[in-house]
Amino acid sequence: MADFDKNKNFTNEAEILKVLGHPIRLKIVAGLCTNECNVKHIWECLNLPQATVSQHLALLKNKGIIEGKRDGVEVHYSVVHPLARSLITALMAR
Repeated sequence: MADFDKNKNFTNEAEILKVLGHPIRLKIVAGLCTNECNVKHIWECLNLPQATVSQHLALLKNKGIIEGKRDGVEVHYSVVHPLARSLITALMAR
């Protein structure tokens, strides 16, 4: 613990962990770490209602974990937050 920064408050890190603390959001982010996808592809892969997936995507987007890029009428999502990407990588390595 000698190198531990006791002045760091970990607020941002705690927010990311809180958002990723839901199994559906973890699955979404894990999938988006490997492939950019649109909403339809995500809900088909997860076998969940479109509305459910859209709610989770909105929260992930609002917290800056994912980003959507418009391609015609579709929006393709990808993971843009480095901590979220690192956490998923660590989880997948176990």
